[in-house]
Amino acid sequence: MTDIMIPNLGNEISEAEITEWLVGIGEEVEEGDVVLLISTTKTALEIEAPVSGKISQINFSEGDLVQIGDVVGQIE
Repeated sequence: MTDIMIPNLGNEISEAEITEWLVGIGEEVEEGDVVLLISTTKTALEIEAPVSGKISQINFSEGDLVQIGDVVGQIE
C-alpha cells in the first residue's frame, strides 16, 4: 500500500480543504495522474498519484479540512 498524502505547501500553510476527488475506490490510476484537488487560502493544487495501482482507501470527504502530512487515501 502507498499513501496519498497532503504535501508540505510552504511555511505559512498548515491546512487545506479537499475540493474534489477525481477518482473513487477501486479505480485504477497511473503514477502522476491527478487524483485530488485541494485548496488553501492562497492557492488551489492538484495532488497526483505517487504510484500506479488501484485506489483502495479514501480517508476524507470533499469539504473536509486536512493538515499537511495527512494520509488522505491509499493505493494498492
